[in-house]
Amino acid sequence: MLKFVIWRNFMPSLGQPDRHFCGDLQMQSAERSGLVLGLIAVVLFGLTLPATRVALTGLDPWLIGLGRGVFAGATAALVLALTRTKWPPRETWRGIFITASGVVLGFPMFATLAMQYAPASHGAVILAILPLLTAIGGALVAGERPSIGFWVCSVVGTLAVLAFAILEGAGKEGFHAADLLLAAAVVSAAIGYAEGGRLARTMGGWKVICWVLVFAAPVQLVFLTLLGTPINWSASPYAWGSFLYLALFSQFIAFFAWYQGMALGGVAKVGQLQLLQTFVTLIAASLLLGEQITWLQIGFACLVVAIVAVGRNMRVGRQDS
Repeated sequence: MLKFVIWRNFMPSLGQPDRHFCGDLQMQSAERSGLVLGLIAVVLFGLTLPATRVALTGLDPWLIGLGRGVFAGATAALVLALTRTKWPPRETWRGIFITASGVVLGFPMFATLAMQYAPASHGAVILAILPLLTAIGGALVAGERPSIGFWVCSVVGTLAVLAFAILEGAGKEGFHAADLLLAAAVVSAAIGYAEGGRLARTMGGWKVICWVLVFAAPVQLVFLTLLGTPINWSASPYAWGSFLYLALFSQFIAFFAWYQGMALGGVAKVGQLQLLQTFVTLIAASLLLGEQITWLQIGFACLVVAIVAVGRNMRVGRQDS
């Protein structure tokens, strides 16, 4: 039916479909799909800090930060074996290692250590600058060219979240170890997101995260062994359940949607959806950790949603466009 409508209303006189118009439709559809997948991933990522706080009630931070990658790597290896996926080309290895250093080694470890000293809501505020750094990474690594309007939306959105943090009083205590650790986590994630998004264009999102996890797992296992990290088998079901969530969802399944979303919609544009992650984390912290949600939080959440809605309509040039 769609083909008939296009044929009836938009056919040139030679009786052939307008390839430029059809190409635009396909690009718009791909971007919409990318944004939906990105939103799913953001929701899953938004539960990461609260889940980490719960896991820390009974498990060692090094086990949480490194062990989740080992568990996810074993799962990824099983998926690759069942699908009989071929070994990635040698030219992709550098990108895989860069991505692994960011999203499997750097971010989980820095974020877990930070959650020993700061609440999840504080971490959510610091991570609010991640979309802007991801956009910068997309411009430098993935060859994207965000328009000035896009940059304005990214900066305004980030400033809105930071203003929210100041009004909530998150910045009254000043900088401390948790802030530095969270800053390192943000930089690590931005590098991994941008490089992983670039790889996903040719490899496919699910293959990227699977190989990234498989490449990183032996390194993480060596570190765990050298550190002699204890395993508290008597930890509560909540602590172990949170660890499993971090390993299977935050570290694995969410990236299926995230990298595929960036491959379809672009690193910068889909990455901007992470402005919403702050508020997903705040809601999760309220439900899991007992923190209260205020009208101020709701108001700023609506403001950020509006900024993201404007930003998604701004042009982002791509190498393949």
